[in-house]
Amino acid sequence: MQKPAHCFIGCDSDYADSRIVVFGAPFDGTTSYRPGARFAPAAIRNESYGIETFSPYQEKDLQDIKVFDAGDLELPIGDTSATLDAIERHTAKILSDGKLPLMLGGEHLVTLGAVRAAAKKHPNLRIIHFDAHCDLRDDYLGVKLSHAAVCRRCHEIIGDNRIFQFGIRSGDRSEFTWAKGRVSMCRFNFNGLQQAVSLVDRNPVWLTVDLDVLDPSCFPGTGTPEAGGVSFSELLAALRLCAPLDIVGIDFTELSPPWDQSGASTALACKILRETLLMVK
Repeated sequence: MQKPAHCFIGCDSDYADSRIVVFGAPFDGTTSYRPGARFAPAAIRNESYGIETFSPYQEKDLQDIKVFDAGDLELPIGDTSATLDAIERHTAKILSDGKLPLMLGGEHLVTLGAVRAAAKKHPNLRIIHFDAHCDLRDDYLGVKLSHAAVCRRCHEIIGDNRIFQFGIRSGDRSEFTWAKGRVSMCRFNFNGLQQAVSLVDRNPVWLTVDLDVLDPSCFPGTGTPEAGGVSFSELLAALRLCAPLDIVGIDFTELSPPWDQSGASTALACKILRETLLMVK
């Protein structure tokens, strides 16, 4: 893989030498409210130069680890199935090379393509999911490939009791009913995350973070804002709890830069990405 012309700050190592590979999936073709998430990967790279490579939270520096930024995928906007196939192929390549993919969405449906690849390589895959929304609809207005149904589609791949959701505070009544006995759901916060980490134990984990888990008072730049979310510090602490797990892939989704002209939401996403890159094994 070739380096892009512009990368996330500190992520300019060669592909062969890197343990982590960052790539963008700029797709928001099924966004149900406010579009714009397709612009997030580029915005995160551009705004990353406003933060330091050094983390005072962890006393670590991106300059001391090997991360390759592969740039954004060229996705066939308008063809959702082909988009997911492209994401799956790209993720599979990274996994087959023994590296950890870290995908920047894009809307949350992009997670499905990556999880398809991860589940093929890791049949015992678990998913830890931070989000304001259940994403457990069977369909959204008749469409099964929707960001509102991404975790339902992932459940069809990995099965019961392998998805652990946190921060959930919005969804159709049918989603909450269907979830019982099928997924582990913590509403409103990260209570029970330590228990989930213990249950996951040594199984491989895909960590998916819909950034609208954050309260819109600190993260307004998202397509479907929901009041009552967590703070930056709470999300950082939750990521820290997950860090010791066997994480085989990560994604961050649903930043929509056009909805926060101040740039604060993108700056927050940059900082979360930096901290996560420095946390994972």
